[in-house]
Amino acid sequence: MIVQIYEVSSPEEACALCGIGVDHIGVLVGAGAFPREQSVARAREIFSVISSPSRSSALCLSDDLGLIRKVVAELDPDILHLGASTELITPRDMAMLKREFPLLKLMRSIPVVDQGSVGIAKSYDRIADVLLLDSQKAGDRQIGALGVTHDWELDRQITGSVSIPVIIAGGLGPENVVDAIKSVHPAGVDSKTRTDKSDGSHTKDLDKVRQFVEFAKAI
Repeated sequence: MIVQIYEVSSPEEACALCGIGVDHIGVLVGAGAFPREQSVARAREIFSVISSPSRSSALCLSDDLGLIRKVVAELDPDILHLGASTELITPRDMAMLKREFPLLKLMRSIPVVDQGSVGIAKSYDRIADVLLLDSQKAGDRQIGALGVTHDWELDRQITGSVSIPVIIAGGLGPENVVDAIKSVHPAGVDSKTRTDKSDGSHTKDLDKVRQFVEFAKAI
């Protein structure tokens, strides 16, 4: 079971997550258009301490393909995770990025809202390397980071209808990750909000992360 944790904000956090056994260590990277975005230089510092078998994941919420290319060229992450709304970054855009960066692993966020989400997910099948299923609020230009769950039955349908690995996200924490895995049978699980500290600092609660990893990998 792949365990992915966002949003890491310091080298110290990244190092601790490696020690806990987190597989994908994620940093939100951008030019400041979204809250809590890290600069490429800061992300490079964070990624520099990540050691195998953990892997670095750069999450871009922007739909600016020029900025995305800059992040890839200057940061060289193991995984590029695109989280802009699916109207803003299309399968054609993803295919173009795949041609430009053939060795880069591409992850695409898919909004799980209604039955139409299944078709959206299938449109990225074999273009993306991994799909991440997350919640989305109507009108948002980005997918996820809401800390709320969605319909796991739709997640299960998507997982069974595509040929690439699926990671599920959206309000997952130690208290519900086991139920989510048993309901969906995904390749992996992702947590951000529910493994943050409760003080509003958006830093990671390492005890919660440790529990999340332990519970997820015990299934």
